[in-house]
Amino acid sequence: PICHLGSNNTFTRYNMVMQKTALFAALLLSSTASAFMPISVSPRNELSLYARMQNRRPRGPPVKEKKPPMNDEIQPGDLRVVTPSPKGKDEPLGVMSREDALAKAKEMGGLDLVLVNPNSDPPVCKIVDYSKYRYMQEKKAKEVKKNSKASELKEVKMSYKIDIHDYDVRKKNALKFLNQGNRVKCTIMFRGREMQHDNLGRELLEKLAEDMSDVAVKEGKPKKEGRNLSLIVSPRAEVLKLVNENRRAGEKAKKAKRQERLQKKAAAAADLATSTAEGDQEGDSENPTASIEQDEIDLESDIESSLDDLFGSDDLSDDLFK
Repeated sequence: PICHLGSNNTFTRYNMVMQKTALFAALLLSSTASAFMPISVSPRNELSLYARMQNRRPRGPPVKEKKPPMNDEIQPGDLRVVTPSPKGKDEPLGVMSREDALAKAKEMGGLDLVLVNPNSDPPVCKIVDYSKYRYMQEKKAKEVKKNSKASELKEVKMSYKIDIHDYDVRKKNALKFLNQGNRVKCTIMFRGREMQHDNLGRELLEKLAEDMSDVAVKEGKPKKEGRNLSLIVSPRAEVLKLVNENRRAGEKAKKAKRQERLQKKAAAAADLATSTAEGDQEGDSENPTASIEQDEIDLESDIESSLDDLFGSDDLSDDLFK
């Protein structure tokens, strides 16, 4: 059919609309086809893709346990041999050859000969069960790590135009952190054109370090970090020693309180068991004659009730079995 489109401008607009429609249809067909195409993944990226899907990093190789030289791994020669004693200290067995030490370990129940100090002359070996020895070493390492807790880095921030009261508050917080055994980072913040007064910030940091000099020492000079000026101070050795002593005393007090609580529970359980046993004995020995008579009465009543059920209850049967 022939349609009259009017002027030239109308025909141009119609042509543009048709071109846009064809372009949109082509894009729609290409996107639909690509949606159903399989995704190809190279073997090199398969592991990282799987790890990303699992929301974690790919695992590395397993960590191997570092074992000390044992038994036949120890170099031949003279060895100073020790063995653990029940008192907690190592008992020396003297200097002997590797073969004699292995024979001694076999004699003591098939134990292991473990090299504990290769740098001494002669090297020191211990006759011990290796699994137990490893457990005790891990336990000691955990205790040391717990007692020697790494200090944290705390931070106090201020401006070089800080008021006296606010300065005292910052200094009080810094002293509290230092007395807890932590390092403190004192930071002066500058804004805009205040950067030209960095000498005032250095003077303020030096004044703060001087005011806390009885408990802290400076770790170097003030450093510039962008628009900030910072100085790190750390507690003195005597402060750290006092913190560690207080921590150990607190742990000892907790341990003593726990042991006392366990002892009280054990004593209460023993008292309850004793009182229960005494009550049972008193109940048995209180009045044996009365209990025997009560048992006889119960037996007679059971007999009478069974006879009533058998013959019925009337005056004749009652007189007969009275």
